[in-house]
Amino acid sequence: MNKKNKIKIVVNGKLLTVNIKFSLKNLIGKLKTPISKVAIELNEKIVDKKKLNKIYLKNRDKIEIVHFIGGG
Repeated sequence: MNKKNKIKIVVNGKLLTVNIKFSLKNLIGKLKTPISKVAIELNEKIVDKKKLNKIYLKNRDKIEIVHFIGGG
Protein backbone atom coordinates (compact mmCIF):
# COMPACT_ATOMS: atom_id res chain seq x y z
CA MET A 1 0.00 0.00 0.00
CA ASN A 2 1.11 3.51 -0.60
CA LYS A 3 1.33 6.38 1.88
CA LYS A 4 -2.12 7.70 0.92
CA ASN A 5 -3.68 4.65 2.57
CA LYS A 6 -1.82 5.12 5.87
CA ILE A 7 -2.28 7.25 8.96
CA LYS A 8 0.08 8.07 11.81
CA ILE A 9 -0.96 7.54 15.42
CA VAL A 10 0.84 7.70 18.75
CA VAL A 11 0.55 4.73 21.10
CA ASN A 12 2.03 5.15 24.58
CA GLY A 13 4.34 7.84 23.22
CA LYS A 14 5.55 5.85 20.18
CA LEU A 15 4.71 6.79 16.60
CA LEU A 16 3.01 4.05 14.58
CA THR A 17 1.79 3.97 11.00
CA VAL A 18 -1.38 1.97 10.32
CA ASN A 19 -3.86 1.55 7.49
CA ILE A 20 -6.86 3.82 7.05
CA LYS A 21 -10.01 2.23 8.53
CA PHE A 22 -7.95 0.62 11.31
CA SER A 23 -10.09 0.09 14.40
CA LEU A 24 -9.04 0.29 18.02
CA LYS A 25 -9.81 -3.45 18.23
CA ASN A 26 -7.38 -4.07 15.33
CA LEU A 27 -4.72 -2.11 17.22
CA ILE A 28 -5.22 -4.09 20.43
CA GLY A 29 -4.91 -7.32 18.43
CA LYS A 30 -1.80 -6.12 16.61
CA LEU A 31 -0.15 -5.22 19.92
CA LYS A 32 -1.23 -8.58 21.43
CA THR A 33 -2.65 -6.79 24.43
CA PRO A 34 -4.84 -8.78 26.87
CA ILE A 35 -8.00 -6.67 26.78
CA SER A 36 -9.18 -7.71 30.25
CA LYS A 37 -6.07 -6.32 31.92
CA VAL A 38 -5.86 -2.84 30.42
CA ALA A 39 -7.55 0.54 30.35
CA ILE A 40 -7.57 2.36 27.01
CA GLU A 41 -7.56 6.10 26.50
CA LEU A 42 -8.14 7.73 23.11
CA ASN A 43 -7.29 11.44 22.89
CA GLU A 44 -7.48 11.78 26.69
CA LYS A 45 -10.87 10.04 27.03
CA ILE A 46 -11.42 6.57 28.48
CA VAL A 47 -12.82 4.14 25.89
CA ASP A 48 -15.66 1.69 26.57
CA LYS A 49 -14.13 -1.69 25.68
CA LYS A 50 -17.48 -2.86 24.28
CA LYS A 51 -17.12 -0.27 21.49
CA LEU A 52 -13.56 -1.06 20.36
CA ASN A 53 -14.73 -2.57 17.09
CA LYS A 54 -16.71 0.56 16.19
CA ILE A 55 -13.97 3.10 16.91
CA TYR A 56 -11.80 3.80 13.87
CA LEU A 57 -8.51 5.59 14.30
CA LYS A 58 -7.79 8.91 12.64
CA ASN A 59 -4.53 10.59 11.74
CA ARG A 60 -2.73 11.98 14.81
CA ASP A 61 -4.88 10.09 17.34
CA LYS A 62 -3.15 9.54 20.68
CA ILE A 63 -3.76 6.24 22.43
CA GLU A 64 -2.62 5.33 25.91
CA ILE A 65 -2.88 1.72 27.03
CA VAL A 66 -2.42 1.21 30.77
CA HIS A 67 -1.84 -2.29 32.17
CA PHE A 68 -3.28 -3.26 35.55
CA ILE A 69 -0.73 -4.69 37.94
CA GLY A 70 -1.65 -6.40 41.19
CA GLY A 71 0.33 -6.02 44.35
CA GLY A 72 0.09 -5.02 47.91
